[in-house]
Amino acid sequence: MVRLDEDELAFLNYLSDYVTPHKKELIDKVLGKRTRYITLVLENIYKPHNASAVLRTADCFGIQDVHLIDGNDSYAVNPYVTRGAAQWVDLHKYDNGSGNATAECYRQLRQKGYKIFATSPKEGSLPLIELSTDQPIALVFGNEHEGVSNEAISAADGLVHIPMKGFTESFNISVSAAICLYALQEKIDSSSIGNYFLTEEEKTELKYQWYQGIVKHSAAHKREFFKK
Repeated sequence: MVRLDEDELAFLNYLSDYVTPHKKELIDKVLGKRTRYITLVLENIYKPHNASAVLRTADCFGIQDVHLIDGNDSYAVNPYVTRGAAQWVDLHKYDNGSGNATAECYRQLRQKGYKIFATSPKEGSLPLIELSTDQPIALVFGNEHEGVSNEAISAADGLVHIPMKGFTESFNISVSAAICLYALQEKIDSSSIGNYFLTEEEKTELKYQWYQGIVKHSAAHKREFFKK
């Protein structure tokens, strides 16, 4: 995210007059529990409603960023499935027109300090409970038919899986994401990681984005404000 300048901070203060005290309190409460320490990566998801369901899951667990590999133009957020979550979660798309969307996604994640784990039951995969949380984690989930691609697996830092005890070999992707996020957050809560939550600067940047999303005619307000 880009750091706000003085004019943008002034506009944020201006917009705050159009946000109810209850909404401000709720936004501050949510921002206080928001994180980028864990992020989710979705690779080649065929069914848009599944990706939309993961956005809703991410919001419920306070995850700010979801990355979509092969984010073609046909993907559209399903508002019925997300129940508004798409307004609060940042979706980062990687166009696979050049064939290197996975590599570009991984490159950007590593630049931000993430260790990347592909979800797969292949030999050598760690049970979820054994995954270390000593540095930021990016979890990669594959599509509904083939799972995570060989490219995503070979380029990852490791593999992780949810141990299964029945005949069925996998959960729905949003269920898998929910189980992983719950388990990891429980583990992180017990270890008290200092940099888990957003910085104050990140909270302000998101507030600037969110206020514009909830204030009616915010684009018109913005034009008039910066014209002056």
